[in-house]
Amino acid sequence: MSIITSMQEDNSIGRHDGEFDQVMVELDHFRRQTERLDLMNKLHARMAGVLELAGMIEAYSIWLMPHVEHELIGYKNQSRDKKHLFCSGHGPKRRSIMAFAEELFNHSDRNISCCVSEDGRYGHKWLIETAEDSGILIILKDDVALSDNEINLINESLLILAESLRRALEYEELFDSARKDALTGLSNRRVFDERIVEIMDAARRHNRAVTMASLDLDHFKQINDNLGHQQGDKVLKQVAEVFKKGVRTTDLLVRIGGDEFILVMDSTDRDSGRILAERLCQAVSDLDIRADADTRLGVSIGMAQWQNGESLDQWMERVDDILYNAKAEGRSRVSVA
Repeated sequence: MSIITSMQEDNSIGRHDGEFDQVMVELDHFRRQTERLDLMNKLHARMAGVLELAGMIEAYSIWLMPHVEHELIGYKNQSRDKKHLFCSGHGPKRRSIMAFAEELFNHSDRNISCCVSEDGRYGHKWLIETAEDSGILIILKDDVALSDNEINLINESLLILAESLRRALEYEELFDSARKDALTGLSNRRVFDERIVEIMDAARRHNRAVTMASLDLDHFKQINDNLGHQQGDKVLKQVAEVFKKGVRTTDLLVRIGGDEFILVMDSTDRDSGRILAERLCQAVSDLDIRADADTRLGVSIGMAQWQNGESLDQWMERVDDILYNAKAEGRSRVSVA
């Protein structure tokens, strides 16, 4: 009887030990779940305070770094023509990292999840898909591939990241549309008002030249009257494209309204600006757009270099007077003072 009781007691102790171990396993699992949930909540909170794509990729990198060390995080959305790379490297190393990321972005096989560069850098690639869109996320790490635990963490975070990126892309589209001319896609007057004071302040501080040109199409009214407003809109798009191709990326090109444009050429004196303006004048003439046999579209350009101490209103009034001279002197020409 005592032997049976002892065996029962042993079984009872074993059962309790097994139950205790199970409880500890469940508690550990619950603890890890709680920690992961807290981590995701922190990601939510960090992303909620960011609007733009660049800030969002940077915020995600900062959130991820304590848990997954990495050299670069990049995102590219082909359909919306949006891309941002956030890299911790500098100098030649940075250029190498960025080049490898671009290689992964442009790889024809979208299903590749991991690649190794010639210098031993690991690149991991995810396709982020939503109901409306898709994009590619790249994470680069030096010397070693991501572990399964690291990949699991990133996978779990992608739902939050995808929604945040969608919000950022929509915000940037709204922001861009408010700053672009709806017809031509050029910057609008709002952008001019925002940037021109900064350009003038920089010219004043660094004692560098800045030149403004006012561009007004010649005979555009006849184009509208003879060919119709639909054709007139098409002509404005053609001219805007010619202007965009002819100016530098550092120049500020704005459609003010109707057939009027303004070009601000930073770090450019009057003589250098005139060379560019004459190319634009010739490019519009080369379009050979005619309202009738005797009336060809052209552009008159008045331009002036900013003078230290001159206010914006004074500068713009002077440029407008010079444009009037170009019109009065026969149109389709550049006038400079």
